[in-house]
Amino acid sequence: MTIRTIFVPVRGDGKGESVLNGALALASRFNAHIEVNHCRPKPDDMLPLGTYLNQALRKQITDSASNMADEEEKHLKEIFETYCSAHDLAVSDTPPWPTDRTSVAWRERTGKQAAVVSQYGRLADIVAVAQPESKGSLGHNTLEAAIFSTGRLVLVCPPELQAPVGGHVAIAWNGSAEAARAIYMALPVLAAADQVTMLCANAPDEPVPGPHEAEQWLATHGVSINIETFTSSGPTVGNNLLSMSRRLGVDTLLMGAYGQSRQRELIMGGVTRHVADNAEIAVLLVH
Repeated sequence: MTIRTIFVPVRGDGKGESVLNGALALASRFNAHIEVNHCRPKPDDMLPLGTYLNQALRKQITDSASNMADEEEKHLKEIFETYCSAHDLAVSDTPPWPTDRTSVAWRERTGKQAAVVSQYGRLADIVAVAQPESKGSLGHNTLEAAIFSTGRLVLVCPPELQAPVGGHVAIAWNGSAEAARAIYMALPVLAAADQVTMLCANAPDEPVPGPHEAEQWLATHGVSINIETFTSSGPTVGNNLLSMSRRLGVDTLLMGAYGQSRQRELIMGGVTRHVADNAEIAVLLVH
């Protein structure tokens, strides 16, 4: 089992290169294939909701939106080609993909980015997305679509991501089904890592199963880990996970996403949201 394809959605928001950097840093560990998907908006999506428009005005707006989409597509394709040349990436549009180097393809998809991710991300090993804006809404719909609709590992890439990705991986362990699913789905990443550390909150009640049981299971798959504990509770868990990761020199944090109900996390805030919004390293999420 290995990582063969990484799905990367891009649009004209200026975040595409940071996501490509993260995807490439991880893909290079496996000579994987990167599918770059330009999410082209539908002209009808640009029409104002709840407002009557006569046919002439409607056509004017959709024609203008279509022209803008054409310009965005052309601009992003040029950036993509320059990026591929600068990083010596093999452009390969049809399988089989090369196995001796990282390859990449450009795809055009029509629709909102979250919808494109939900549909086409299901056929990738990893979906890479931009870190959402902590003080706005941009990016959260795409991230949640990747987490809840694809059933895949989701790589969250911060804007100033520094390579490598997947060199020193930290596992956020709390004994939950989401955390267990995360280590199972990320086994190829963990097996290829130079170092793996398990982070576990030093709470009065140890999680069940505990970190040592998880360590034994990982050992059966050839993955050796170190276990580190930290004192944390309530809203400080996410912050302490990131602080501990920085102190240990971790470059990738793996964790189960939305262990509480999604509604409770959205209302009260939670570990998933805090880490996704504030991490300065790559984060791998699994629900």
